[in-house]
Parts: sequence; structure tokens; C-alpha cells
Amino acid sequence: MFVLDQFTKWLTAGPIGLTVEGQTIDVLPFFDLTRVHNRGISRGLLTAGNDTSRWLLVAMTAVIAGVVAWWLTREEQRGDQLALGLVLGGALGNIVDRARLGYVFDFLDLHIGEFRPFLVFNVADACISIGVVILILRAFLVREPKPSKEPDNA
Repeated sequence: MFVLDQFTKWLTAGPIGLTVEGQTIDVLPFFDLTRVHNRGISRGLLTAGNDTSRWLLVAMTAVIAGVVAWWLTREEQRGDQLALGLVLGGALGNIVDRARLGYVFDFLDLHIGEFRPFLVFNVADACISIGVVILILRAFLVREPKPSKEPDNA
């Protein structure tokens, strides 16, 4: 997911030519490519207005990614491993952007007319969101089989 995220950002900013913040390329009636420089986290929280806050945000998200990586190495359930891999790949993609560029490069813009149910996002954001939803659904809907209470006849 990390490689896919970085590739789509390169493709969008390079060959496709989305080079200026705010620039939009109409693709479909409900989907545009719009370049946004996200200096904060979701919904503009913790906006990094200077280099110190930028690197604090990089450090904070790197710690979170480290916790997710640690959890991933200990997780035994395949579904949770998949979800954690999505979250980790997405987090790393956005950390690299913030460290390299000073912002996260968002460009996927879904809309219905002028109504935008989502902020402009990127592949990393989608991976994080999908991974978290999978983890939540699995936590509530998937139950581990209970060990049988039959005596051992060995």
C-alpha cells in the first residue's frame, strides 16, 4: 500500500501534471483530481504551521505507526493482519510526504455536484480508513471459537 500510495502521488504530480496547489483536473462528473497540501491531520486538526510543529507531527505519527507495526507482528488473525497492514502502509506514505514535502499531498476528490461528502484525500488516507473500519467491524462482528469443554480422553 505504501508503494501504491507513493506511485499514485508521483503519477498525479508528474505525468498527469497536477503541479499547483488548488489545481483541478475534471475526470468524471463525480470525481476530480484536485491538488491539496494538507499540513494537519484529519479535518485540519493539529495543523503544522512551522517546522517545529511539522516535525512533532512526523514524530507523533511515526510513534503511532510503530505501535501499529508492533501490533502487526503479534497479531495472529489474518483479517486483522490485513487491516493493520493497510493502516501501516497508509501511515508510512503520509509520514514520508510530511517529512519530504512539509505536507501530505492529497488529490482524490469525490463529489456529487458541489456536495463533497469527503475531504480531498489520497491512497494512504483510503488505506488507513478502510483498515480502521475492518478492525472495528472485526472487533464487533467476528468471534473467536470458544475452546471445547469436552474432557481430554488421551
